[in-house]
Amino acid sequence: MKVSIIGATGYAGAEILRLLLNHPNAEIMHITSESHTDVPISDVYPHLKGIYDRKLESFSDIEKIGADSDFLFIGLPAGYAMKIGQALKDMPVRIIDLGADYRFHDTSVYEQWYKVAHTHKDAERVYGLAELNRDKIKSAKIIGNAGCYTTASILALAPLVKDHLVDVHTIVVDAKSGVSGAGRSAKLPNHFPELYDNFKAYGVANHRHTPEIEQALTDIGGEKVLLNFTPHLVPMSRGILSTCYATLKDGVEEDDVTKAYHTMYDDEYFIRLRGLGAYPETKYVRGSNYCDLGWHIDARTRRVIVLSAIDNLVKGAAGQAIQNFNIACGFDEKTGLTLAPVYP
Repeated sequence: MKVSIIGATGYAGAEILRLLLNHPNAEIMHITSESHTDVPISDVYPHLKGIYDRKLESFSDIEKIGADSDFLFIGLPAGYAMKIGQALKDMPVRIIDLGADYRFHDTSVYEQWYKVAHTHKDAERVYGLAELNRDKIKSAKIIGNAGCYTTASILALAPLVKDHLVDVHTIVVDAKSGVSGAGRSAKLPNHFPELYDNFKAYGVANHRHTPEIEQALTDIGGEKVLLNFTPHLVPMSRGILSTCYATLKDGVEEDDVTKAYHTMYDDEYFIRLRGLGAYPETKYVRGSNYCDLGWHIDARTRRVIVLSAIDNLVKGAAGQAIQNFNIACGFDEKTGLTLAPVYP
């Protein structure tokens, strides 16, 4: 399949490129960057020197890029992908957007949380979390790749919500991310002296991933979910650890919880069940497309606590996009993604 990467110099775009270089069924046609046009990408990312030295181009002629491609991976800020989707709506090229433009069923929710007018409301789109929407992804014209915090949190909670084991009005998600999740642009809070030896919360009660988690869990359980989500920034480059809490319904026991996870995920290659009492760590999944899950039952408070670890740039972004690409193309879902985590 002929593929192009729009926004190849962001962290997610560069990670897509790294992974696609080992994909046997993908031919890279175009890589774009508005800030580094006509510069070899290996000048921007020296780790690619001698491996991939193609020059970056502008996506100003998106119709030509679309005509050359079977798939576009878009790694741009909110508002750009929908313009590309509009421009290419009558062409056969398919889109995987790593941003939020196509994640929501109701575009008014997107507009409320992202403060951007949605200009492609009638787009035929599918939420791109493979373990939940595999069948729909197969034929989707546009795939709205799930976000990083959301992937870790939804996968952690989905079995509990699907089997109606918890009160969905009691869910709390407390998540921590490495700084690469904030993107590559220079920002004062991510400056080394500000970040190093520090640990902080941000986006309390208003982080954009909140409605995305709620939407997915509502779809899974058929009951409206309203939750608290608090993200934190930790001084590491990669990784997310999401700690999710919920109150168990009356009569639900430890075995019911364990059974729910095995029933939903035993056949999922990229979900690794560490099990009851386990403590997943971000280092166990670094550089890989795995999501590691462990769960604990607090009998005293009747609450279940689920721990979920992913690499935010792989399972939380680029790896998930390629997993969706594989599904959409009819390839083995693991193609190009069977990389062992990097340790230590």
